[in-house]
Amino acid sequence: MNPSRRIRRLRRFAKLAGLALTLAAISQEMAKPEPERTWHGKVMGFVPYDFRPPTWERIRRAYWNPEDPRLFTDRALGVGWSINLYRASELLERGFRSMMGTTAAGRLSSRKTA
Repeated sequence: MNPSRRIRRLRRFAKLAGLALTLAAISQEMAKPEPERTWHGKVMGFVPYDFRPPTWERIRRAYWNPEDPRLFTDRALGVGWSINLYRASELLERGFRSMMGTTAAGRLSSRKTA
């Protein structure tokens, strides 16, 4: 099978899975009595969703959160996960230091050149 065809199929599957999860989250909320609808939670107890209008605090917590050790955090709006860019930068820096043989004590930007 052609690699580009595989990629198209994978992309189509991902879109359908995202749509199915979104519909499942909406139907989960609609099944609740109206006063109990929060519009945020987890589909099947695993995939997070949040359909409330996003706030700056939730956006920050989702995309830049030094206090959260997780790489994947709950999205500020929609279904699925966000990437905690603070944690990603820490992991990338640690990996780079490990590859280059530098110590963990000093930051990359403060390294002395020979």
